[in-house]
Parts: sequence; C-alpha cells; structure tokens
Amino acid sequence: MLRQRRSRILATLGPASSSMDRIRALALAGADVFRLNFSHGSHADHAARYDAIRAVEREIKRPIGVLMDLQGPKLRVGALAGGKALLESGARFRLDLDSLDGDSTRARLPHPEIFAALHPGAELLLDDGKLRLRVDACGPDHAETTVQVGGWLSDRKGVNVPGVVLPISPLTAKDRADLAFGLELGVDWVALSFVQRPEDIREARALVGKRAWIMAKLEKPAAIDALDEIVALSDGIMVARGDLAVEVGNAAVPALQKKMIRMARDADKLVITATQMMESMITNPVPTRAEVSDVANAVLDGTDAVMLSAETAAGKYPLETVRQMAAVCEAAEEHDPVELDADFSGATFTRIDQSIAMGALFTAYHLGAKAIVALTDSGSTALWMSRHRVRIPIYALTPRVSSQRKMALYRNVRPMLMDTAADRDTALKQAEAYLKRQDVVAAGDVYAITCGEPMGAPGGTNMLQICRVS
Repeated sequence: MLRQRRSRILATLGPASSSMDRIRALALAGADVFRLNFSHGSHADHAARYDAIRAVEREIKRPIGVLMDLQGPKLRVGALAGGKALLESGARFRLDLDSLDGDSTRARLPHPEIFAALHPGAELLLDDGKLRLRVDACGPDHAETTVQVGGWLSDRKGVNVPGVVLPISPLTAKDRADLAFGLELGVDWVALSFVQRPEDIREARALVGKRAWIMAKLEKPAAIDALDEIVALSDGIMVARGDLAVEVGNAAVPALQKKMIRMARDADKLVITATQMMESMITNPVPTRAEVSDVANAVLDGTDAVMLSAETAAGKYPLETVRQMAAVCEAAEEHDPVELDADFSGATFTRIDQSIAMGALFTAYHLGAKAIVALTDSGSTALWMSRHRVRIPIYALTPRVSSQRKMALYRNVRPMLMDTAADRDTALKQAEAYLKRQDVVAAGDVYAITCGEPMGAPGGTNMLQICRVS
C-alpha cells in the first residue's frame, strides 16, 4: 500500500467523516494524516475517531498520522440585545467588562488581558476583520473606540488585535485538559494555536515532552516577528492563513507563506499549508481554478502537506475533495525542480549524521539510484533527506511505530516498519530482502542506504553504502 505521491494530505475529521467506512475511504483516496479538531466535539467523539483511524491503519497496512489541533484562546465580544447591533462608521463604540447585553454604542469584552495590552491608536478587528475599531482611549477595564469600518455585529463574534502581543498563554484550561486526553490517546502531533512568542512553544514542550511532536500554528503577527526562534523550537509549523490574513491583510499572506515554507525547510522542520485550500468543495463537487493553483503553488514551494478543514469535516463531498487534491499534488510534482547542486553550494554540515544524509541524497541522485533508504530509529535522517528536492523516493525503515506515524507527514518519505538486527551487516541484508519483498527494488537496481553503528542509537547515523541488488 505504498503511496508514490511525494506531498502529503492532512484531512480533518468531523460530522461528515467520522465513521470507519468514511475514514477508510478517505485514507484510500489519498489522506495521509488525520486532524482531530478540538475546537469541536467531545472527548468521546475524538476517542471514537482515533480508534477508527487505528483500525483502518491496521487494515490497509499503511501508517496514518494523527494530529490533534488545540483550540487556543478564543477572544469574543459578549451578548448583544436582540442578538446583533449595527455599528455605524465614524460612531463612538465602547468595549468594557460590564456584563449587561451590548447595543450599537457598547459591548462586553470579557478579556481584561486585552485592555492591559491596548494603547491609543491600536486597532481592533471584529468578526474576522469585517468591522474595524480604532482605540482612542483605554484603561484596565475599558476601551473607547471609533468605528472605522462599520456593519452588523452579532453575539460572541471573534476579536483580533493585530500588532499587539497579548499577555495570554496559548494553553487555556480547556486546552490543557484536551492535551492530556490526546496524549493519553496516543496522538502523533499537537498543533498549538495562538502562538505569539518562543515562550509559548517552551510552555507546551514542558507538558508534551517526547510523547508527541509540536506543530506551531502561525496565525499572529507577533509570531512572524519571532519566526526564527519559533521555528527552531518547534518540530513543525502550520501556515494558518485564516487568522493570519485577518491580522496582516490578505495581500501579505502569499509572500509570508513562501517565506515560512522556505524557513521551515532550511531549518529541517515540517511545514503544513492550511485554510480554505478547496473551500468551494464544501458545497461543490469540483474545485475552482484558483483553488487548484493555490494547492499546486504550495506544493511547488515545497510544503510537506496541504490541509483540508471543513471540506472533509463537514462538507458534502469529502472523498471527491481528497481525490481532487491528490490529483493536483501529483500534477504539480511532475514539475518539481531538483535543486540539489544549488542546495549543496557553500553548505556546511557540522554533524556526522546530517552529513551522511546529505551525502546519500547527492550520491543517489547523480548515480540515478532507484531508491534512498534510511535505517532510522527516530526518523531524523529521513527528515533531513526530505528537506531537499530530489525525485528519488526515500524509504525510512524504523522499528518504532511512533516514528513511522510521525513520518507520515514527511514529504517524499515512505515510512516502513521493520525490526532490524543489532549487527549492522545483518541489518543491511535484512533491509534489502525486505525492500525486495515490497517490490521497492529488484535485481540490478542501485540504491543508497544509511544506518548507524551501534544500531538503534538516536542521532547515530554514520554510514552510507551504495548497493546493487543481486
């Protein structure tokens, strides 16, 4: 059941895709990793979906990664009399902590931490940026604003504060309870919402430890300002274009997306491109041409995975959406450039294991090898290899199920489960025999293989061998 497509598809599960039959169909259609969105659903819902994923994984004999997406802080206005109010452009509007229902002149904002960070001239965006307020004066429990862009404001619509670092942890009490539950389930990745500072990643790492890998969702301008350190501290990043676009403007997002993808690959980290990739397929059986271009461009830029949200969670055509996305990814990959020589120009590698991984790529490409094989415990060697554009498939053989599932997100890596002997020469023979049984290589094929001695030591890759199958 090996998949030849290099880029990966992350599909969100929800009411339209929670049965085992539907999860199986999505996996066979092209989904590589499933997202459990903890902004919706109960723990029982997510446990049932997780169990179904693992049952499908056993059935189709292909690793399936599971990413839990934490809700994070949700900043919202309070209730309004009649459920909504009209804010006129140019009018004064007050936000405060008063529990009374709001109207066209004021509304409750039950977040004192926002007032603590505001200053005159700051901007507040309501309802995904549809309404805009300018702060004229503020105190610890209120803000007096002028409506810059008016419109109807409904109950409990979201609030964004661009350009202001809010003194808020990305982990609410709900998130901490959800995180403990997800880790107990056995999720492979934890997506952290509302990341603003490097300290947010450290806080999550202290709770997660080594039980899962952390994906930082980049949706706040403050995170862009600290991008280098956030990328360095995370195991991967998600270009979360929805909230990001609200705060920085739609026009700024494409360039930021390219920058984030490039930075993640340069730092040997995973990167997912997300939000509205095939939004029209929530209600239509085919994507728009703009959506096709959007997905293809993300693949050509080098993203590891493209993500589907409501399209598969609540849409009318979840299977068709995954099939269409897979077809677009495959078509884009036909034009994926090979840039190895440019990647190695002036490069400096200070680690033996990383140097071996890079040597395997370079040598296999110039020899025209059939495959690149990494005997890896943690998956690090395969990750480094996957950061560079090469059309030769990378096969990661690991004895750890947890590593195999995490690698389901790696671009151009086919993670395979294989127990290996402690003796290096025996392990190499086992690997070749296994690859022949899986029809990866055949007599006469050349392949490159890396491993470490002693076997199984994390970060111990220290050998590259070029083999011809007998």
